[in-house]
Amino acid sequence: MRFPTMSPPTYPAVLSLLALTLTSSAVASDAEPTTTVTACTASSTSGAFFDLRPDAAIKPKPDGSRPSNSRGAPLADYKARGYDYGSNFTLNICNAVVEPIEDVEDIEASKWRNISAYYVSHGDHYSLGFQSGNLTTRGKELVLQYTGGSFCGKRKLRSLWNVGDRSAVHPGATYRDYESYEDEPPSPPPPSDESDATQSKSSSSDDDDDDVRRKSATIFFGCDRDALGGNAQVSFIAVDPDECNYVFKVKSAHACGGAEPHKPGSVGPGSVFAIILGIAILVYILGGVFYNRAVGNARGWRQLPNYSMWASIWGFICVSQTPFKAERL
Repeated sequence: MRFPTMSPPTYPAVLSLLALTLTSSAVASDAEPTTTVTACTASSTSGAFFDLRPDAAIKPKPDGSRPSNSRGAPLADYKARGYDYGSNFTLNICNAVVEPIEDVEDIEASKWRNISAYYVSHGDHYSLGFQSGNLTTRGKELVLQYTGGSFCGKRKLRSLWNVGDRSAVHPGATYRDYESYEDEPPSPPPPSDESDATQSKSSSSDDDDDDVRRKSATIFFGCDRDALGGNAQVSFIAVDPDECNYVFKVKSAHACGGAEPHKPGSVGPGSVFAIILGIAILVYILGGVFYNRAVGNARGWRQLPNYSMWASIWGFICVSQTPFKAERL
């Protein structure tokens, strides 16, 4: 008895489309990028991905050799010439400086190992901020900021008026308030009345370490695919009149935007397509078997959807291979 050839069933097709739609929405929601941000990486609104971790200098082994997991990272801090500022700068990218420093002005000894940028003036070390991996994109600019450094210049001058010679301004400072003093800044005039005395106490209390301005460093990154030796190039750009914020420019091949790599634990585009295709095939087969068995009263292999079509394709393949087998015999 021969079963009639059936056309593609409508019910399995509708069922397949419905299941495919629900699955696509579910997989797409699971494939959304996680909110976890890797240090020293950033993604722009245009979809470009930046990874500056290879530019972060790391400490070599005690024998001076390169660590096994260095991935070609530099083993020394970056140097930037200050030119008209009078001091040169040492800094690292996203990490603390490799070379240990001591006696940093206005910074506790326990925090010296976390400093990422500093300069030396007349033997004194001045911090420009602690390490940070918070790389951000602002428009077309890629920016990294260090904060919490030594006291700013003008604040240090006020500290001489209020608490004595606790932290003198380094001789390299260039603001006008200090250049006119030969030995030490003059003491402020005594308060003339009770209101002036109250104001003096208020200004003194405002000089607490939690309220003062500290030096910081702002680093702008530019794309340079032809960087010499593959290492980043750091340049000092400017400093504000209060000597609080120092601006640097870094040219690096790693500052060129690229495609974001696959994150462990997330579903990539290829995996999403494979999952959708697998579920669609499964729904097609199960829906067709259910329809042919319940409606067409089919049994055996004929329960498969479009059995006649797949059987003819298989028969064509078998027939096309027969002459080759005969020639071999």
